[in-house]
Order: sequence, then C-alpha cells, then structure tokens
Amino acid sequence: MTMKNPVHSDSRQVMPVALSLARTSLASGPASQDPGVRETGGTPRPSAPRRPPRTRLRVFGIPFLKPRFLVGAILLVLIVLAVALGPFVVPFDPNAQDLTLRILPPSLAHPLGTDHLGRDMLARVLAGGRISLALAIVATIASAVIGIAAGLVAGYRGRRIETAIMGVVDAQLAFPFILLAIALVATIGPSVPTVLLVMALSAWVGFTRPVHAATLALKDRDFVTAAVGLGLPAFTIIRRHLAPHVLPIGIVVGTVQLAQLVLFESALSFLGLGVPPSVPTWGAMLSESRTYIQVAPWTSIFPGLAIVVCVFAISIVGDWLRTLTNPRG
Repeated sequence: MTMKNPVHSDSRQVMPVALSLARTSLASGPASQDPGVRETGGTPRPSAPRRPPRTRLRVFGIPFLKPRFLVGAILLVLIVLAVALGPFVVPFDPNAQDLTLRILPPSLAHPLGTDHLGRDMLARVLAGGRISLALAIVATIASAVIGIAAGLVAGYRGRRIETAIMGVVDAQLAFPFILLAIALVATIGPSVPTVLLVMALSAWVGFTRPVHAATLALKDRDFVTAAVGLGLPAFTIIRRHLAPHVLPIGIVVGTVQLAQLVLFESALSFLGLGVPPSVPTWGAMLSESRTYIQVAPWTSIFPGLAIVVCVFAISIVGDWLRTLTNPRG
C-alpha cells in the first residue's frame, strides 16, 4: 500500500494559484503598485498633485492669515498713533479761531484746509479722533464688563435669573435704542458722563447673548461638574472656570461693538446730543459743515472719511481676531 506525501500534494495545489497571482501582477504593471499613478486607457498618468499646506502671513511672529487683516491692523495702528501724537505734531490749536483764514482750501500751511471759523481742519480731525475713540473704548470696556457678567450669571444660574436677564436683553434688542438715548440725553443734558452711560447701555446686550450661549455649553462639561462636586461656590466657578473660556468671545465681540460705538457717538454728536459743542468730535464737525458743504466740501469730506476709515480698520481687525479664535468658522 503506497501512502501519498501530503507536502507534495499541497505544493501541487498551491503552485497554480501562485502562478496566477504572478501573471496578474505582471499584467497590471507598476501602475497598480504605485498609489500615486493610475491607468487611463492603458497609459499610466500621475494623480493630481497635493495642495501645499496653508501658509500663514506672519509679521513679527503674529499670524495675520490674509493680507487684508494686515492692512486693517496697520490702518488701526496708524490711526491710533495719529490721534495720540497729533498735539505734538500739528502746531495749531483745534479751537483757535481766525476769521481771516476762514474756508481756506487744503494747502501746505493747512493740509486739510480750514473751516468757517478759520480753525485748522487737520488739528480738529485729530482732536475729534481722540475724543471719539476714547469715548468708544471706555464705553466698550464698561459694556463688556456688564454684558459678560450678565451672560455668565444667566447661563450658569438659569431658571428665574436667566429668564429675567435674557428678557431684558430681548426687550432692548426689540426697541430702537437710539430713541431711548435721545430721551436720556434730552432729560439729563449733553455731557461726557451722559454720553458714556448711553453708549455703555446700548452695547452691553451685544456681549450678553454670545457669552450666555457659550456658558450654557460649558456648564455641563466635566471640569465644571467636578468643581461643583468639590463644593466650590458659584462665584468661584464662574470666575475661575467659566470666565477664562468666554474671554476670547468677549474680545471678538468687543471689536465689533467698538466700531458700532464710534458710529453711535458720531450719530449722537451729529444730532447735537453728544459732548458739549466746545469739544471737537467727528460727528459734531459733520454737523457744523452741512451749511458749507457746497463752498467748502473738505470740511465734510475729511471728518466723514476719518469715520469710514476708522470703522473699516476696526471691523477688519475684529474679523481677524474672530478667525484666530475660530479658524473653522
């Protein structure tokens, strides 16, 4: 009785399969082995090249992502430097009147011309920028403190406190606040504190809504639950664990509110409800130059252009900060 060798039997079964795989590999060629090459009509063709990684525009190590963000930042820096260094560069008093120099067009002596009272327009535009930006910055900071605190408390405490705070926010957003501002200024009287109060009251709701939404998403996270389990008081949880996470949102919203408050202050001054007339502001200069817009258009063009450029630069910087904090948004 002859016994078959199992090794030789398995070899005879495996060999045809191996030869078939080898023929298939040789017929397909290198195109099937190289993932970067594919066949089209029998001719190998390289696949589409990979897109190079996104490069960031950096200046002094600061990522600007896009050229327009850099342009906006440069414009804002130039505006701040101009209004801050104006008194040391321009030799004219913004309130000094000289009727012999009234309504002079732009020249070397007066680069932006003079107004109907002979006051230098360059000195007044720079002085008006200091007042308008200072009021807008102070009002933005005050409204940020109020709005962020209200949003944190409403989002964390919930229930009746949330209903009360967000009800006030919804009511103010539904009502044209410029009418309330006119009523307040007309009742109290135009002054710097009154304008700051009105501007802060108009902007705090812009902070409360996004901070409230972010707090609702954060209060169920594990680190907040752990802080509650450790017995930390609500004020400590809000201050140490929630406030640092919503601060970037407040910064981005602050730039948007800053641009809006520059426009809001200019509107109040244009209507005669802003700071006293002796204090130059961009809105007041536009209001004074309405009568002379045909004979001296530069008295209206330059203050209006200053408002447009300033708001544009602040808006671009705000868009840049939003992109940095939320690149996917």
